[in-house]
Amino acid sequence: MEKNNNNLQADITPSANGHALPNGNGAAVGVAEPLSWNQRMWNTWDAFADVMWFIICSIGYILQDLYYIAFGYPEKELNTDIALITGGGNGLGRQLAERLGKMGTKIIIWDINQKGIAETVQIVEEAGGYCKGYVVDISKKEEVYKAADVIRAEVGDVTLLINNAGVVSGLHLLETPDHLIERSFNVNVIAHFWTAKAFLPKMIEKERGHIVTIASLAGHVGISKLVDYCASKFAAVGFDEALRLELEVLGHTNIQTTCICPFFIQATGMFDDVNARWVPTLNPNDVADRVISAIRKNEKLAVLPGFLKFMLSLKWTFPWGCVGGLLRRLVPDASPHGLPSSSSTSSNNNNIKSHGQANGNIMSSSTAADMAALDAQLSSASAALPAKSPSMLIQRTPSLGERVL
Repeated sequence: MEKNNNNLQADITPSANGHALPNGNGAAVGVAEPLSWNQRMWNTWDAFADVMWFIICSIGYILQDLYYIAFGYPEKELNTDIALITGGGNGLGRQLAERLGKMGTKIIIWDINQKGIAETVQIVEEAGGYCKGYVVDISKKEEVYKAADVIRAEVGDVTLLINNAGVVSGLHLLETPDHLIERSFNVNVIAHFWTAKAFLPKMIEKERGHIVTIASLAGHVGISKLVDYCASKFAAVGFDEALRLELEVLGHTNIQTTCICPFFIQATGMFDDVNARWVPTLNPNDVADRVISAIRKNEKLAVLPGFLKFMLSLKWTFPWGCVGGLLRRLVPDASPHGLPSSSSTSSNNNNIKSHGQANGNIMSSSTAADMAALDAQLSSASAALPAKSPSMLIQRTPSLGERVL
């Protein structure tokens, strides 16, 4: 029999040695009475039955998955969905918009790059799709909630939310300015809370919805020079899993969630200079196709390439010396040209300004004074780096050290 814990505290009168004093009947005040034999047997049977039911259900899920592997997963149609893609002004976000537009999905793009938005809208519409774009800084919840109201009024209720936007600094922790660490978390994971809170209520009301988290393999393993990035992606993976479980517990089983964890992607400006071995960097077209496939099949977790999913399971089996040694060899340097060069040409600067967001990466909105101060700091630090040819320099905002994707 359960008792109120607050009342228990009032009933117990501690003695000088800290033990509860007995009441008039000789029983210690606040001490639960021992369970009867019948109650103990019932609790044991209840626990046993729960374990057996869990095993039966688990076998069923395994058999179902084996059946789907052998004969193919059922795929849902997306032609009646309204999809919101954050960071859709370029890169992976744009490629997802292209593919969904051709499938008949209504596309909404959020980005802070107006030019990138216009280009994505034009590409989707020229292919016969529907697309609207809005300038939104997802790191600011006020802008997210306001833009969500606008979308509901002008387009309708979002049923497919793709949290794609992300940023990376690519510096050692002690070299990373505080505001870039904050920016990594604000964009890479905190924004997911704002977008989910903005659109999930209507999904629940209509008993239909899908939330996609574009995370990273860095959300499962640590990488040097990506401490803030890895930490934010670990959080994004946890966000997806915890939200999925919470929706199931609350009975909202019609709301799906999918977490995408790719290895480094080529030609997005984010990890173009990464020094990776043994595992090839990914083609953005292949990644976009895989994301669409995972959405249509309601997959819970998609690791790209797929064989790394098996390797991740070994992470918890082998000693850290094995795991750390593998990671150091797999990615010797995630950002070989860690800081932007102070001698960047004007041509490179023009490209930087017009590049926009690829793979959902967003330029910082720091004030001009902060940017100038940081530029001086980074330029001074970069003077100690060995000279690199212009063709090997990554494109970054020259005053932020933040990659423009």
